[in-house]
Amino acid sequence: MSNPTAAMIVIGDEILSGRTRDSNMHHLAGELTKVGIDLKEVRVVSDDHGAIIAAVQALSGAYAHVFTSGGIGPTHDDITADCIAAAFNRDIDVRDDAREILAEHYARAGTQMNDARLRMARIPEGAALIENPVSAAPGFVVENVHVMAGVPTVFQAMVASVLPGLTGGQPLISETLRIDRGEGDIAGPLGALAEEYPHLSMGSYPFQKDGIFGAHVVIRGSDPGMVEAAMVKLKAAFA
Repeated sequence: MSNPTAAMIVIGDEILSGRTRDSNMHHLAGELTKVGIDLKEVRVVSDDHGAIIAAVQALSGAYAHVFTSGGIGPTHDDITADCIAAAFNRDIDVRDDAREILAEHYARAGTQMNDARLRMARIPEGAALIENPVSAAPGFVVENVHVMAGVPTVFQAMVASVLPGLTGGQPLISETLRIDRGEGDIAGPLGALAEEYPHLSMGSYPFQKDGIFGAHVVIRGSDPGMVEAAMVKLKAAFA
């Protein structure tokens, strides 16, 4: 049986402009690999209603799980919650349980609960909340879409809250071999090995360092014995 599939939507003009480097995709990919959920697609979209809605509708219908990051804060350009509600034709408003979480958090911090912060308690109808142990403002889940913050520490905490509740498959095993030869020399034997092991994923990632051309060849699969056997043959081919 194949593993469940997933997609990610990274939301924010700051990512597309190059002002902010996204690290959430890297973190999510690693965590999903551990639990046997295959991340198949990542889209980066601007802070635009139409773009976000279109991405959510397309990916939620194509994959078992969708994860979003960004756009659920207190400022005017944090429009993700409204877009998720629109994508699934749901009403959105301040919800009592989310308001209470924020009120308790700001009371402990001695910070005023103003209208801007209250925006983070606006939750689409019928959504389940995602715990945020870092800054309190919750994420939420609508159908198969998990909506989370863009700040890496908060995103990582929310991922940790979400993943135990998801059914995964076989975690992927990955082994890497450095080969100090050009890809033109590697391609033939590697292609033959890939044909011999069709259930494994094999990739060649070239590098140039100190005048040396080479590649890191990565073999991935859910069967540790098969991965090991293929790696033994790869090493023998380039001994």
